Amino acid sequence: MAQHGPSARRSRPMAAAGPQSTLGPADTIIESSFGERVSLSGSPLSRWMGWRLRMLVLAALIGCLGLFLVTRMMAGLPRIDASWRPNAQGLVELARAADPALAPLVGQVLVAAQADGRTVEVRDALTLQRSARWVIDDEMRARHHLIHEDLDSVLSQATVRLAFADGRSVLVQPMPRGFAGLPAMYWLLCGLALLLYLVAMVVLMAKPNGRNLLYAVLSLSQAGNLVFIAIESTLDLALPNAFAHLDLPMRVGFDMVTAAAIVNAACVHPRRLPGGTVIAMAAWAGAIGLTWLVGTDRLPHGWWWVQIAVMIYGLVMVGLMSWSYEIEPHPFATVLRRFGLVTLGTWLLLTTALAAAVANPGVHQNIASVGSMVWYVFFASLLLLVPFLSRSQQMMREFSMLAAVSTVATSLDLLFVAVFSLGQFASLTLALFVSLAVYSGARQWILNQLLGSSMLTTERMFEQLYRIAREVEAHPERTPGLLTQLLRELFEPMEAVLVERNVSATRVSGDGSTLIVPVPELAGDALPAGRSIVIRFANRGRRLFTREDARLTDRVVEQLRRAVAFDKAVEQGRSEERARLAQDLHDDIGARLLTLMYKAQSPEMEEYVRHTLQDLKTLTRGLAAPNHRLSHAAAEWKADLAQRLTAAHVQLGWAFESDEDILLSVVQWSALTRVLRELVSNAIAHARATCVDVEFTLRSGRLELIVGDNGEGRNPRAWSHGLGLGGVRKRVKQLGGEVEWRELEPRGIVCQVTLRDFSPPP
Repeated sequence: MAQHGPSARRSRPMAAAGPQSTLGPADTIIESSFGERVSLSGSPLSRWMGWRLRMLVLAALIGCLGLFLVTRMMAGLPRIDASWRPNAQGLVELARAADPALAPLVGQVLVAAQADGRTVEVRDALTLQRSARWVIDDEMRARHHLIHEDLDSVLSQATVRLAFADGRSVLVQPMPRGFAGLPAMYWLLCGLALLLYLVAMVVLMAKPNGRNLLYAVLSLSQAGNLVFIAIESTLDLALPNAFAHLDLPMRVGFDMVTAAAIVNAACVHPRRLPGGTVIAMAAWAGAIGLTWLVGTDRLPHGWWWVQIAVMIYGLVMVGLMSWSYEIEPHPFATVLRRFGLVTLGTWLLLTTALAAAVANPGVHQNIASVGSMVWYVFFASLLLLVPFLSRSQQMMREFSMLAAVSTVATSLDLLFVAVFSLGQFASLTLALFVSLAVYSGARQWILNQLLGSSMLTTERMFEQLYRIAREVEAHPERTPGLLTQLLRELFEPMEAVLVERNVSATRVSGDGSTLIVPVPELAGDALPAGRSIVIRFANRGRRLFTREDARLTDRVVEQLRRAVAFDKAVEQGRSEERARLAQDLHDDIGARLLTLMYKAQSPEMEEYVRHTLQDLKTLTRGLAAPNHRLSHAAAEWKADLAQRLTAAHVQLGWAFESDEDILLSVVQWSALTRVLRELVSNAIAHARATCVDVEFTLRSGRLELIVGDNGEGRNPRAWSHGLGLGGVRKRVKQLGGEVEWRELEPRGIVCQVTLRDFSPPP
């Protein structure tokens, strides 16, 4: 968010985007992260990172040590080396056994476990439910707790007798599995939990503040969920007593803390909302109260309360993001709102699938184990992505699509199994087909939402670069404004300012809402040092700036610099070539004409050659000069025409008016000179006029040249346009103007040349 201070007061707004614009002269949005703030302040990095680095190392050691202790405990728990599954009748069936004594009983139904004079009956697949968090019915949850408490007591004995439905029983010895016996899923989930924990610590230590603390709370809660799921993946028949007691209150607590932290974060990020403190306090109070009621079994239908509460909190978060976007169109709010909707949709699918499968214990157990794990892995991946949203647009796009499609496919698979009782292969095939169909139909819309669909085309970009290069070459002081105009067309930001702040390179700031571009020196002329262009809210506030945008901006600036350098080199080459041609004409053709004038056989020939020499001098002088003042050029035109018309005994009428003494380029000067000469030559040679009137007017960039005579010419529409008149049309068209001939009464012809946008060269 914007901060206020001395540096902000030096910023100058260049443009405002509209009624929702919030960036003013007293705002600065450069210092939006710890790293950027330190680099701009000039303070030594070690001064700030010393204690943070030590705290980060300590946090990493604590996380690794805690995970090691949990892993050591799980590796040391005694277990029977066998796997179990629910059968079609909802009973517990032996699926696999590494113990030779159990191998002949694969496929048999387990009915009891006996040890030390105690017998625990195994009645149904509820025994295989690893977490009380996903047991919907209150009575079944209480029975689940009692079953696993008794089974843990029996299976902790040195020898255990397992009784099967066919009357056979087997005496087995539970043994610790060791680290090597832990399943691969355990290591993957623990690794993801540790990664999420470390990222949370890095974010918190990089810039300790309330927002990053909320992110850390979110991440730690989900890391705890992942650790509990990892522990569940190692369990078979019984749950450790400590785990069974902690599972329900801890898992509910993790979910409700996550929901409350999300609502709290939406109240303060990307901007602080009015009344956000009250909303956040209410969210935390509700989460704590519901966790206590459900964890202590004081609230009937606790599972439904938790699921609905998470949905409500998620909808509140989406609503707060929409409200935040209305106040300030920060693209981060749009991205979080999209993530929130996808997450809520998959949560609703998971809840529906579990509720639909309650009558089928086997299917319900499968959904509770696999479906919940997929959802939590998906949500943890989103949390890992959030700090890096502005790092790579491609990474965000591809991950979002992959995660969403995978989660929807898994949820649909479980839903089809629960509702329609489809086989595993049929439900998986149908789920993949539906997910891919939705993905194919919505892919382009998703890409447009993530990237924006109004980027400059290559042709338009080239035109803009060339135009700006020409203007920058002529007016280096306009570089900031011209570059800002180009960036506006490229990214369509909501706001842009020019700030008096020195940055070394283009970078993304403000959680992807802001792009900071240093003002370059393109034309070689010294500009005021330490200025930057700051643009906010790309694509009218609908997407984030990324590092790809920063690299694109750097490439655009570099191409602009090259275009300016190339244009200057071309113009220098043209000037040198014109100077060479002028010198050659003067030294060669001029000398020959001078000799011819002295050897002329008649006064008429001498006068003709003298006029030709005068024209040559005018031409060479024009070629040698890079530009001409309009007033000077007009004086030369008048003198030249007066000399020619006087020699032909024709009267000249001259009128010149200009509201600005602009500079004419060589092309403009040459075209106007030749048009004037050709029109006057026609009046002398063809019309046999005795009077020629020339009116030259330049007002507000509109040039009008009117040449009229009182000669014999009539009906200009019937004229055949030879080289002379064709040359006039060509040169006027070259300047972007129009030419028209018409009759004068009682006699004569007038030619009017109109240039509607006659401007000096850039």
